[in-house]
Amino acid sequence: QLQYVASGGGLVQPGGSLRLSCTASGRNLDGYAIGWFRQAPGKEREGVSCISSSGDSAYYRDSVKGRFTISRDNAKNTVYLQMNSLTPNDTAVYYCVGRHTVLINSVQHMCAQGIGYFRSWGPGTPVTVSS
Repeated sequence: QLQYVASGGGLVQPGGSLRLSCTASGRNLDGYAIGWFRQAPGKEREGVSCISSSGDSAYYRDSVKGRFTISRDNAKNTVYLQMNSLTPNDTAVYYCVGRHTVLINSVQHMCAQGIGYFRSWGPGTPVTVSS
């Protein structure tokens, strides 16, 4: 069964950095737009950043602009989320998920979708920002 696997989370102090990685078991990510979503305790899952299949288009939610950078290395079948200047408000479980490029409107539209828009989710990786 297809599963998107997020890794790289952990405990970090405010102002610190983490780099998350996303791979897909049993699937080549070529041709797939990939998104990073997060869910904090008691809150809905929200889109953080999404990147097109070619990597030439990316979207960021306002609260992470200038701090987070999404990138992909198709040769390594991996998508990254570099997170800098982390704050306690970034504390959440972070998930990555994909959708074939022909099935999306835009990366911004993809990042605005809910859980049911995607066929499968992996377990996510927890990020805790605390002193």
